[in-house]
Amino acid sequence: MKIFNIFFVVVFIIFAGLQYNDPDPYVWMPIYLYGALFCYLAAKKRFYRKAYLFGVFIYLVYAAYLFFDKTGVLDWAIEHHGENIAGTMKASTPWIEETREFFGLFIVIAVLMTNYVYAGRVAKK
Repeated sequence: MKIFNIFFVVVFIIFAGLQYNDPDPYVWMPIYLYGALFCYLAAKKRFYRKAYLFGVFIYLVYAAYLFFDKTGVLDWAIEHHGENIAGTMKASTPWIEETREFFGLFIVIAVLMTNYVYAGRVAKK
């Protein structure tokens, strides 16, 4: 788990840095840095299960918004037939931007939940 968390500390810091030129870096930099912080702490064997759940809850609510928004993931999948979202770094359409953001949230949620489960197992020992 230490390698897992160190890997995601690096990944989330890179993701946060890439948000610098994004239209809404004030939203996305804290999201990724929150994940990086708690991965860093988990790598140091310091677990905060309530903080993981708090992050997961907030990010799930935001992910639901991105999924159902008029230019969100559902729109991308149905109206735009799952158009390639990785073709260029520049998000030329709103549904590409929101779909990428949704999958970024999914990664943070998955990592926080992994640490939550692992922390529960460590606490039982």
